[in-house]
Amino acid sequence: MLGRSNGDNDSQTSGVLIQYIRDISAYLREKDFSKRAVTMTAAVLVLTGLLGIHYKEQGTLLPTVAGGGNRELPIYCVQTEEPKIALTFDAAWGNDDTQKIMEILKKHDVKVTFFMTGGWVESYPDDVKMILAEGHDLGNHSQNHKNMSELSNSEKEKEIMSVHNKVKELTGYDMFLFRPPYGDYDSALIKTARKCGYYAIQWDVDSLDWKDYGVDSIIKTVTQNDHLGNGSIILCHNGARYTAEALDTLITTLKEAGCQFVPLSELIYRDKYHMDHEGRQIPDN
Repeated sequence: MLGRSNGDNDSQTSGVLIQYIRDISAYLREKDFSKRAVTMTAAVLVLTGLLGIHYKEQGTLLPTVAGGGNRELPIYCVQTEEPKIALTFDAAWGNDDTQKIMEILKKHDVKVTFFMTGGWVESYPDDVKMILAEGHDLGNHSQNHKNMSELSNSEKEKEIMSVHNKVKELTGYDMFLFRPPYGDYDSALIKTARKCGYYAIQWDVDSLDWKDYGVDSIIKTVTQNDHLGNGSIILCHNGARYTAEALDTLITTLKEAGCQFVPLSELIYRDKYHMDHEGRQIPDN
């Protein structure tokens, strides 16, 4: 599964290098290069990429290879002089802790972004409406939580718009933030999301809450993360075992460090921006 590893020290990866290899391999196949040539080229790219990737102690991999050609990247973080960060929750399985999470967010007056699958929306419509009513962002996490890079363009669009239409009908809200399941994407997905009126969103700080390492691990992994800084996007899950229990201390610690929580809708730039090779969104001015 892309974005997850069996190693205890690996987190969900950015997928940028992996996608670059996919794009090159697909191009070679289209040009009718031999299978041997495709394999050898991919191997060279892997070795080159390993020298160009920055690995941090907590396990997050961030791309440092330069972008090229028509390769598209989602937004991993945002360049800003203000100490603003965005806390995000993926909602795909379970709902036991959502109410507790909402109470803690309200206590700290923190607004966040929930990325929801179509199945979650169908199962918990009242919670979807509650999240929106409390002033949080509603984000799209696909209909069926599939590896989006493995789908055709029409299937990609269906996965996005199916959830969009469900939420629109339920709340009247037009979502515009999309996070691919597992962090798995290709250039075609970013273009398809844009066609559907969406900004594709990743993260630069993974809480690793989905690994169930415990409360202290979540707090340390986020607050001591090498990549945490102005414009960071933090990944959490509403259904992870220890997330709700860690949330109060996590927010308090980050606030004491000077961080200002904003929903993604207030962090990202809607226009007049460009992306660097690390997936950082940078204003043109």
